[in-house]
Amino acid sequence: MSLVRLEVAGGIAHLTLCRAGMHNALVPELLEALLGALGEVRDDPRARAVVLAAEGPAFSIGGDMRRFQRERGDLQAYSSRLVGLLNEAILALVDLPQPVVAAVHGLVTGGSLGLVLAADFVYLTPRVALKAHYTTAAFGPDGGWTALAPRLAGLRRAASALMLNRTIRADDAVEWGLATEVVPADALLDTATATAQRLASFPAGTLRAAKDLLWGDRAALAAALEGERRHFLDLVARPEAIEGVDAFLRDFHDYPHDQE
Repeated sequence: MSLVRLEVAGGIAHLTLCRAGMHNALVPELLEALLGALGEVRDDPRARAVVLAAEGPAFSIGGDMRRFQRERGDLQAYSSRLVGLLNEAILALVDLPQPVVAAVHGLVTGGSLGLVLAADFVYLTPRVALKAHYTTAAFGPDGGWTALAPRLAGLRRAASALMLNRTIRADDAVEWGLATEVVPADALLDTATATAQRLASFPAGTLRAAKDLLWGDRAALAAALEGERRHFLDLVARPEAIEGVDAFLRDFHDYPHDQE
């Protein structure tokens, strides 16, 4: 079963995360599939805008904690691969010549926030909750929690969410500049698609120039994401990380089980 579905119709590329049974928890295989799909979108002249969405009860619950637990024998090597691929996916979204519209529902936790922050437009349902969980798991922040979130929300707000593990509700995410608008759940995909269709009607060169200028120094972003990866690897090599994974899975009894 494909972990990412790509459909192109009417000038819009629809990218959908399809690991629904695991709430789209991030694993290398999903990120590799996403990178492959993004490469296809980049080279497809039919695709003039992108809608990024997800199946299942949540957009994505971040790195798969059960997979971290299974990889405890060489957690640092696994984490290097996972966070490296996540960074590549974030940069690929930013580098796409087409504008990206994210349609986000449910939970967005840990590194999966990076897939949201890398979009150009972000629509949320009212029950969306963004949460870091790094202090819970004793991991280092990744997914742009330090590389992107402070730029959008400000240092103090990012610090409260990251260090105090504060839940960011949908309305707060818009107020903080992390999202574009909150829309009813039953209108989420229609709203995101309508925005993508409007974007697709504009000159592609103008949109590309606007995107390049708005995102600014791509090399600086790549360096900041690499800094997150290095700190993640440093912390995940410590005993607290294994203890944190076990404690996280004990505390969150409703954490999904593999269904693939």
